Formats: sequence, C-alpha cells, structure tokens
Amino acid sequence: MSRTNFIPYGKPPQGRRRFRALFPSLCVLLPLLLGCTPDAENRVVVLQGATMGTLYKIQVVEPPPAIEPAALRDGIETELDWIEDRMSTYRDNSELSGFNRSRTTDWFAVSPELAGLVWEAVRISEASDGAFDPTVGPLVNLWGFGPGGDGTDTPLTEAELAQAKARVGYRKLSVRLAPPALRKSEPALYLDLSAIAKGYGVDRLAALLDAMGIADYLIELGGELKGRGRNGQGQPWRIAVERPDPDRRVVHRILALRDGAMATSGDYRNFFEHGDTRYSHTIDPATGRPVTHRLASVTVLALRAARADALATAFLVLGPQAGFTLAESLGTPVLFIIRTPEGYSERQTSAFADHLRLHPNPEAAAG
Repeated sequence: MSRTNFIPYGKPPQGRRRFRALFPSLCVLLPLLLGCTPDAENRVVVLQGATMGTLYKIQVVEPPPAIEPAALRDGIETELDWIEDRMSTYRDNSELSGFNRSRTTDWFAVSPELAGLVWEAVRISEASDGAFDPTVGPLVNLWGFGPGGDGTDTPLTEAELAQAKARVGYRKLSVRLAPPALRKSEPALYLDLSAIAKGYGVDRLAALLDAMGIADYLIELGGELKGRGRNGQGQPWRIAVERPDPDRRVVHRILALRDGAMATSGDYRNFFEHGDTRYSHTIDPATGRPVTHRLASVTVLALRAARADALATAFLVLGPQAGFTLAESLGTPVLFIIRTPEGYSERQTSAFADHLRLHPNPEAAAG
C-alpha cells in the first residue's frame, strides 16, 4: 500500500501526474468483496476512518459482547492519535517533527517507541545497503512527491540533486535505546518514517485488539494489512494483490492471510511523465532519482506489518534481480510482479511458494 510507501501529504502537483495515494487500493476493497461484509446477523463489525494522510479499515468478527463498537472505535482512534503524536512529519508538535527541526548534533531525547521504530528502520537500511532509507525525504520532496515538493513535472539538475543528497543518508543517523534518543551527524538531516510507520500502526492496532480478547480481525492501514483468525464465513482472510496497471483495477492474485501481515509497494499509482520518460515516486537513495527498472509491484508477507512495509520499499528500490536476491537471502515470502513487453510476469521467492502450499486460497483449493 499505498509505498515507495512514502505518503504524499501535500497538494498533488499539476500536469501529467498520476496521484492516487489516498484512494483505497484493491487490497482495501477486496476483503469486502470476498466474504468480509457483515452477514445477516451482523457478525462482522467494520470500522473505518482517516489517519496518517490515508485511510484505515478494521473488520472484527464477533467481538466480545462486553465491547461496544463505539468504545472499540474510541480505542482505535486514541491509539492512532498516539502514534501520530510521536511519528508524524505533518504534525508540527510531534516528536519526529521536533527532531527534524533541531539542528543539534547531540543526542535528542525521544520516547522508547520512536527510538525502537527508528532502530528497526536503520537495521533494514543496513540489510538492504541503503535501498530502504528513512532519511530520503528531501529527495522525495524535491521530485514533487511530498509536502515540500515544488509541484513541477520537470526532471532535476545534477546541482539540485547534489544539494538534496547531502542531507540524505541513514549512516548520518544514530539511535540509542537506553535512554532512548536519536542523533544526527548532519544538522539538516530529515527523518521520515512514512515507509514503515503505517505498518507499525497496524501492529499497534493488532496488539490493542489482542489485548481486548478479539480473536478474528483484519486491519488495513494505507495498504498495509494484518489478519488474525478467520473472516465472517469461517475462512482465512482473502486479500487481493492488484495487477500493477495504472489505468484500471484488476485482481492479479488472491492470497489467504491468517495470523500474519502483508504489505505491497508499487510504482504505478503515483508518477509523472516528461517526454518519453516516466518518473516513479519510488526514489533510489543511491542515485537520488526515481527507479527505472521493470519491477512494478512487490508484495511481502511477514509476521509484523512494520517489517513487511519497510522491506517492500527496499525490494522495490532494488529491482527485480537485486531485490529478489535479497529477499531470498532473508528467507522472506515475496511476490514480484515485473513488466514485460507482453504485459506482466511474476516471480516468487521460495518462502512465498511455501506459503502458497501451506495456505492455498480457499476457492483454488476447492477447485
């Protein structure tokens, strides 16, 4: 959903730009179409709203009688607000915004939760050799895909890229867990957790529902998902992976999701064209430019949505070969959808193929 998973929060630039980041993806809509709507006895409670510049949808099957839907919604909204107070780049008073405004290179005290998420982000940056980089925000903004973008569809000059790249680099960021603090070696370093915070939000909401004794649910936040138990028909949650076609919405594959998380990143919903070149919102931190390879979409399965969220961005940046090699080395279930002259092809990691064997789509298994 929704990656890269960087969510543009500003006004979309003008021109021949595709900008659909705030629209529900198919993996938002298909759970409703594939057996997740409330049945005649209202066994499924559906809650939805806006957060983190995008949308959330939560489906709960037969919540405990003591839990009123209004109280459940209040708990969810409180949790999401708590996350934004710490990790939002568009709330001026958030912890993260305070760190970004600061020009000190000394340790900057933050909450344990923010330090923990940044620590995880840096670990994924290291594992991907910087393909995932939570400091890439200045480049995202410069290309017009973020709140600081200039709104043009014109490719950038080398001088403009060099100036922005000087502020980018996860190695310029340090994390301390005890006592929790962040430190930057570049005073103008800008930290943006958009490519992992939505997944983190999903994980937090899952922990909340678990603590309330809810056994069957599906959480979706900006395209990142986590499911537990079964849907209202007693089947695993069925999630559609969208074919990466910018002009229409077509299901590529349906996955069964039970007790796990899923994240998809693609380059086909947010881009601009200049001449004969298409510029995706997926920025390669190494070059400072949008990626130009043939990898159109990456779907990652994991136990935690935050990890799936960040890895989906890393694999998409790396491309169809390097991304696949890293995914295999990590033992991660990943589906790669690649553009071909004939349309699209897919490539599955060994772990993804194992998942399909263990968790076949119920309709496919029945057929």
